[in-house]
Amino acid sequence: MTATVPPVPPVPPEKPIPDPAGRVELPPGVTLTDSRFVNDDLLPVPLARRRWTTYNFTALWVGMAHNIPSWLLASGLVALGMDWKQAVFTIALANVIVLAPMLLTGHAGPKYGIPFPVLARASFGLRGANLPAMIRAGVACAWFGIQTWIGGQGIFVLLGKLFGGWAEASRVGGQPWTLWVCFVLFWALELAIIYRGMETLRRFENWAAPFVIVGALVLLAWITNKAGGLGPLLDQPSRLGWGADFWPVFFPSLMGMIAFWSTLSLNIPDFTRFGAGQRAQVWGQTLGLPTTMTLFALLSVFVTSGSQAVYGAPVWDPVALAGRTDNVFGLLFALVTVLVATISVNIAANVVSPAYDLANLAPRFISFRTGALVTGVVGVLIMPWKLTETPELYIFTWLGLVGGLLGTVAGILIADYWLLRRTSLDLPDLYTPGGRYWYTSGWNLRAVAAFLIGGVLAVGGSHSAPGKGPFPEDGLIPFLKPLADYGWAVGLAASLVVYLALMARHRRV
Repeated sequence: MTATVPPVPPVPPEKPIPDPAGRVELPPGVTLTDSRFVNDDLLPVPLARRRWTTYNFTALWVGMAHNIPSWLLASGLVALGMDWKQAVFTIALANVIVLAPMLLTGHAGPKYGIPFPVLARASFGLRGANLPAMIRAGVACAWFGIQTWIGGQGIFVLLGKLFGGWAEASRVGGQPWTLWVCFVLFWALELAIIYRGMETLRRFENWAAPFVIVGALVLLAWITNKAGGLGPLLDQPSRLGWGADFWPVFFPSLMGMIAFWSTLSLNIPDFTRFGAGQRAQVWGQTLGLPTTMTLFALLSVFVTSGSQAVYGAPVWDPVALAGRTDNVFGLLFALVTVLVATISVNIAANVVSPAYDLANLAPRFISFRTGALVTGVVGVLIMPWKLTETPELYIFTWLGLVGGLLGTVAGILIADYWLLRRTSLDLPDLYTPGGRYWYTSGWNLRAVAAFLIGGVLAVGGSHSAPGKGPFPEDGLIPFLKPLADYGWAVGLAASLVVYLALMARHRRV
């Protein structure tokens, strides 16, 4: 069956029509009968359930920012040769920049109560929205695997220090079987939390955020004591200086830092749709993202610099660093901190989005909870943990490629929602075949063309240093190599301009 739209003016989203069953509040003219494009999880969040406040959004970002991969970003810059001032400057600037698209795409959440894949229907079409949604879901699945593997490793290392002999256990698939047990248990714990829904996630983030901050401060106090004070931490010199050696590292690193949260700059409506209003999401994100990422960067580079002063070389992995203590209480505290920090970011940043994205792919068969379970399985099957083996591979290859593609999608979303439609969407047509967002059999081919052009420009020149990555040294497309270090910015700007140009004569607002 197909949804029908009666010939009446659309009702503003501030006055939603209640579903007789009491489950959701339906846009005018939309029923739950057309399961090709509608299910409960994709419909607008009822006003009564939009309860996230400024604190909730701030706590969400604190919980997501304070995690091991975030730590690896900052400490990885130190390992690449920056001093603490250069590393913190790079990360602070990146997060101020990425906050802009975060707020722009997040606007649709409180206004319409819709998730990212439904917002993408306005620009890509009802079927075409699956293209950016699946790209975002694939990235999230990879991140889920990385985070879960890191969390499992943390449990393995710290419990191995407590009980001994874990690393010498018999091997399965090249790893000790004890490591696989830690990985599976951690994986199951994450899915159990997210399976209970978004309200459980909100409550978890509220207390996880301050706990993780305390854990990071404790680690800083410990390494400061070992180093004999803050002096040795701050005195570690830059191996790059501020001259010719610095900038070739700075620009790809800046794009990598931006790329880290460019994932959320797309699907932030998945969270802001629960916001009590625009003020809550704007202030919550502004207070939460750049400030906490900069603070965490300070902590991580101080600790990494301290490890260089104490051990003669930077230890950029906080789990490995915590494992060097012989204090039982310290190990247990570090173990709990690793668990809370990793769960906090993984279920929020890497499970929520693909759960909605997969639900958008096949609403009839996939609910939010089913999508979360699929994410968990795919995140393990693609085995992405090798991406964190070196800072070059982690920052330049993985984050550079991801940033270029996701920046391209962000450019199209921003161009469509803000510049073309001036934030005005027709809610019924976002769920209705044959409406204004149907385009060509459900696909907006102009958006696809803008994505392809922007994507090629953004990542076509991807290259690796000799022996340090999967790309040719001269780039995949050699003449695009000069653009590769600016992938996120190139992708966003190119797709935005191309999309507006292609849509100039075909506005369907």
